[in-house]
Amino acid sequence: MKKFLPLLCFMICFSGLAQEKVKKAPEKKEGDGPYPQLIIRGVMLIDGTGAPPIGPTDIVVKQNKIVSIQTVGYPGVEISNDRRPKLEPGGKELNAEGMYLMPGFIDMHGHIGGGQAPDAEYVFKLWMGHGITTVRDPSAGNGLDWVLDEKKLSAENRITAPRLLAYTVFGQGSKEPITTPEQAVAWVVDNKNKGADGIKFFGARPTVMDAALRKNKELGLRSACHHAQVDVARWNVVNSAKAGLTSMEHWYGLPEALFENRTIQDYPLDYNYQNEQHRFAEAGKLWKQAAAPYSEHWNKVMNDLLALDFTLDPTFNIYEASRDLQRARRAEWHEEYTLPSLWTFYQPSKISHGSYWHAWGTEEEVNWRENYRLWMTFVNEYKNRGGRVTTGSDSGFIFQLYGFAYIRELELLREAGFHPLEIIRSATLYGAQALGKDKEIGSVEVGKLADFVIVDENPLMNLQVLYGTGAIKLTDDNKVVRVGGVKYTIKDGIIYDAKKLLGDVRKIVADEKQRTGFVLKQPGL
Repeated sequence: MKKFLPLLCFMICFSGLAQEKVKKAPEKKEGDGPYPQLIIRGVMLIDGTGAPPIGPTDIVVKQNKIVSIQTVGYPGVEISNDRRPKLEPGGKELNAEGMYLMPGFIDMHGHIGGGQAPDAEYVFKLWMGHGITTVRDPSAGNGLDWVLDEKKLSAENRITAPRLLAYTVFGQGSKEPITTPEQAVAWVVDNKNKGADGIKFFGARPTVMDAALRKNKELGLRSACHHAQVDVARWNVVNSAKAGLTSMEHWYGLPEALFENRTIQDYPLDYNYQNEQHRFAEAGKLWKQAAAPYSEHWNKVMNDLLALDFTLDPTFNIYEASRDLQRARRAEWHEEYTLPSLWTFYQPSKISHGSYWHAWGTEEEVNWRENYRLWMTFVNEYKNRGGRVTTGSDSGFIFQLYGFAYIRELELLREAGFHPLEIIRSATLYGAQALGKDKEIGSVEVGKLADFVIVDENPLMNLQVLYGTGAIKLTDDNKVVRVGGVKYTIKDGIIYDAKKLLGDVRKIVADEKQRTGFVLKQPGL
């Protein structure tokens, strides 16, 4: 399997390298519709705006647009047909009584495979099987043309895939390193002309970052940034936001903006960024070096970002193994859903990005738990003061699996202090707003596209019912059962059997295991 150098994820912008391209998704065989008329009957509606659930509700869709949302009764009372929208000739009814319907989920940080998961069908079906109908690809790591091709096929519903947005890594495809503002502006213009939806930054010299961000904003494109440690000492998230960055990924660049008694992270003197054990172990100490929660400087940075209508996309899940490695690597879905190549990529390695388990133990995990506490405090308070927080997964690294990791992100927002309705809003409407797509997607409202997640359990009471493996429940007659799992994912008015999609994924994995003779083993055994 092709290994990734630790710095490859952002060296792309300087070297012109790209991840190994994945196999494109096959022609769509799944899904029914769209229909001249589709009526989803009797659901409990969670509309994504923050409004409380309401039902029973009938939702009427024509082709790919919502045309009517009608409350048709009261809990425990038989519904009168006189109150319900009428089925038209050629229409389709979907009985969803007792089920919960939400807008399609938006993954703000989704990489479409690479050498570790070289099959787009595998990735797309894991996403769709978990109700994810829109994905922002923040790097276009398979090449911009590749992503734009898949984006077009998805928009035409010729493949089973979420709708895609391509955010090219800054400098990708450049014949030489971008070292001047003039080069930066020229590249940004060319990037838009090629059809990209935005730019993913990792950092550059300040004059280059400033010029690129301002031009990108002037052209009307959105942007994201992972403020890599190699540049963050001279350009942090506040600098980026003031120049026009629309969202930050992870948390790099934020603690550095919060420094009070230092200007540079307290690196050990034998530190080497190319050694990922150093990189991630020391990152786990970073929030303790920042201003204390609710202090004057902490509040100033938060208020600066709020005033700029800036978006935080924390991706809590992707670093969770740092605070509990055993939990992440023993997640029950790995057995049936993780490809052999992906499992191999996760293992301790000096050259695979995110495989920094060289000597990871109690001290590192304790540091990271405190890191999370401080990080979550900032994110939750940002939300409380009206800031936009979205949901992204960054799967394919660090024992995090497409789809499953996204649901884990929802759980971690709950741990941070979000109400479940605030979590659904972050996963839907706020993601759409951050992408500039909230007139089309992100909430269940008349005139918007028919993107829905339908589950037969209440996700507000237990977010784990959204996992493809469901949630464990004990019945009244003392039987242990699995409940939940997304039942239907609807995109553009097309109904997909989510559990069938995940069944296809299990077959892809089983076939690959049989072909290669692979047996999943824990590290060192």
